[in-house]
Amino acid sequence: MSPVQRRAWAAGWLAAAAFVGLVLSLRWLESRYQLLITDEQLRFERPWAALLLLAAPMAWFARVWVQRHSRPRLQFSRAAALRDSKSSWRIRLENLPSALRTVALALLVVGLAGPQSIHARDTAEVSGIEIILTLDMSGSMAAADIRPTRFKATKAVVRDFINRRPNDRIGAVVFGRDAYTLLPLTTDREALRTALRGLQLDQIDGRGTAIGNAVGVSLNRLKRSRAKSKVMILLTDGESNAGNVSPSQAADLASAMEVKIYPILMGVSDTAPVQQGTGLFGRAIFGTANYPVNPELLEQMADKTGGEFFLVSDRAALEESFHQILDALEKTDIEDAGRVYTELFPAFVGPALIFLLIELLVLLWLRRWP
Repeated sequence: MSPVQRRAWAAGWLAAAAFVGLVLSLRWLESRYQLLITDEQLRFERPWAALLLLAAPMAWFARVWVQRHSRPRLQFSRAAALRDSKSSWRIRLENLPSALRTVALALLVVGLAGPQSIHARDTAEVSGIEIILTLDMSGSMAAADIRPTRFKATKAVVRDFINRRPNDRIGAVVFGRDAYTLLPLTTDREALRTALRGLQLDQIDGRGTAIGNAVGVSLNRLKRSRAKSKVMILLTDGESNAGNVSPSQAADLASAMEVKIYPILMGVSDTAPVQQGTGLFGRAIFGTANYPVNPELLEQMADKTGGEFFLVSDRAALEESFHQILDALEKTDIEDAGRVYTELFPAFVGPALIFLLIELLVLLWLRRWP
């Protein structure tokens, strides 16, 4: 292989590594910022492992550099001697072991990244409740009266809640100035955790609180439910001031659909501490912001639908409100289609081991015995 061919080969591996790294980065960004999980997908448990793909071209360049600086050189008095010298298969295949090793390394790295496919769904009967978590993502959820912030405390409690309810079908809706489905009803806890982990307040327009729209979108996720217990847990910290559906109208519709709304009001007053900057040595600077609350509205929504209203001022009270809600609910047998994850690790590691074996055989064949 000529130097030009070597550079082209190495450049090709660099491009391949960059492409795979880009794909894995896009998958990570999708899991972090998506607002709807699709039914079919390929995922990687450890996408950071793609960075190790850079080791393949680096190993190749290191080998070339060592060869150029350490290989003994023979001097010829005339070029004709070089032209007259005969080439053999050993010389032509000199770079084959290195190429096989590089391919094997790349396959092992992809296997290390933990590729998984979701290719089928198993249907099973489970006993549980169908629950929609309706989460406020307006700007006021950054208030720090519930530490570390209202929104971070909500995420932590919800994450613990979904881990404790393995048989319930749970979906999620997020809202600020408008409302969006984060995840439809599912028992796939990994999908729930992934979607929840990626939530940040700046992902949607938080310059308003559209409670009516949020309830409407949540009801849309429950309209085909056959469960006896259909529940909406509405976590919010403010008064409805956006959207084209009033909370009262949305509560009437929920009552007609026999969906119980359990509103949880985060914060107990119209003012709350909020971080306004960072001072010397990284210490947070807090000020006071005005965030109007309307507990009467949320109480009316709970009364109309047969739910219960909760007012919480700290994380412990938030956790207790979840427990009280779930203890009173009637379970029902529901048919669920759960995701089936297939490990693709062997599909990459197997060929890698074969390439390494071929490399060993080629090295033995090319070796010149004394």
